[in-house]
Amino acid sequence: MKYLVGIAMAALLFSCSSKKQESQKALPYEYTWESVAKHSKNPEFFQDAKFGIYTHWGPVTVATDCSQKRKGGVQWHGRGMYQKKNNAFKYHKDRFGDQNEVGFKEVTKMFKPDKFDANQWAELFARAGARFAGPVAIHHDNYAMWDSEVTPWNSMDGAPHQDFTGELAKAIKSKGMKFLATFHHSYTWEYFRPSYAFDGADGKNKSLYCEPHDEMDPPSRAFLDNWLKIVDEVVVKYEPDMIWFDMGFGWLIPDEYQIKMFANYYNWADANNKDVAAFHKSEKTQRYTGILDFERGRASGQTKYPWLTDTSLGPWFHDPTHPYYETNQLIDIFIDIISKNGCMLLNVGPQADGSIPEEAQKMLLEIGDWIEVNGEGVFNTRPWKLFGEGPTKMKKSGGFSESKDFNYTDKDIRFTRSKDNKTIYAFVLGWPESNSLNITSFNKENGVTIDNIKEVSLLGSNEPVKVSKGEKGIHVDLPKTSPCKHAYCVKFTLK
Repeated sequence: MKYLVGIAMAALLFSCSSKKQESQKALPYEYTWESVAKHSKNPEFFQDAKFGIYTHWGPVTVATDCSQKRKGGVQWHGRGMYQKKNNAFKYHKDRFGDQNEVGFKEVTKMFKPDKFDANQWAELFARAGARFAGPVAIHHDNYAMWDSEVTPWNSMDGAPHQDFTGELAKAIKSKGMKFLATFHHSYTWEYFRPSYAFDGADGKNKSLYCEPHDEMDPPSRAFLDNWLKIVDEVVVKYEPDMIWFDMGFGWLIPDEYQIKMFANYYNWADANNKDVAAFHKSEKTQRYTGILDFERGRASGQTKYPWLTDTSLGPWFHDPTHPYYETNQLIDIFIDIISKNGCMLLNVGPQADGSIPEEAQKMLLEIGDWIEVNGEGVFNTRPWKLFGEGPTKMKKSGGFSESKDFNYTDKDIRFTRSKDNKTIYAFVLGWPESNSLNITSFNKENGVTIDNIKEVSLLGSNEPVKVSKGEKGIHVDLPKTSPCKHAYCVKFTLK
């Protein structure tokens, strides 16, 4: 009954809002691209933040959280378990039972995380140096990780009987971080289509699996209306400073519903005097509004607009057989991102019981230790004239351009600057054996010479740093020891 009443109320509010816009046009953002385009695509708080953390976690973790090594289908178990040629199909049948009897709807009932602690998560994210954080509110599996009145498939009415999004919103905000909610349910229309050969065939659970449809069928109005209501509900209930969308804009979610979503969010923010940001992966949509996200990738060069990378410590959902990055690699990637006008959204995959793996905790704390020393050159900065110099360069831009094969060296330097242009930060991605470096980008052409450098220091160190004119650019003599692990930062204060 609760969710039926909620749907009716949401429909009424949506109808009233639409009529009000059509008749009075009192709201600042109307349902047109031209209107939502008035919202800033470059909110300053986002450009200042640089680093955020989010979490892939939910019922699917019950299946991925296993030490049995298997190829393919792990992270998308809710889909792969229904595909006979997918390794997840046999794995599911052996571990849980036949898909006609034990479908994904039964998997959701096994999700009972007794070790989840929102305050512990928020404390860890804050110690890691994150300026914004939040959960994957709903993944492709269409399971709402909050107390929802729009869908019966939610964590409060389901087995956990807990409002994870609500608890995290409160805990994260209490630590002074901005709150982020991410939405991946655009792809649900395709995600569960293989289930129609099994327990999804009868349509009785279409609120989870969607109504049965063929491969080329476009999303139904019912699906699209529900997609929008889910976003609107999270916005109103948990007041996120940022919302993020996975794939689907354009080919699954048409312009009409994208525009409504943006307008609703921006109008809500305006009414509540909040500065907000929305992220997505559509270059077409980004021409009008929102901030572009590159999954597992980044820009190869500096951009005029701010952007976001979403990547992960290791697997998206917890998988004990999947390798993690090395902390040094992630820090080098992070520095490369911010030098090019980007920010990093780093994923952590909690275990099915709600605890964060020890390896992930260790890496986050190592990142936090590095940020504690070098944060001045990270936060509240902007890109300099050049993003950097050195031998290591990306071959392409955009999503999935990230590579673990990159080996940054002590010859690779990345730059940021203070907002007032009086300070330049040079991040060097390896400590040189000679305890010295040459910065060729500092020259008359770029406005930095030995004559207009007022002061030089090494963040985290009290040891003196000397500069002199080099053959090309300037020469820097460093202390004998680095003040931190991983990359280090030389601060140049200009006259």
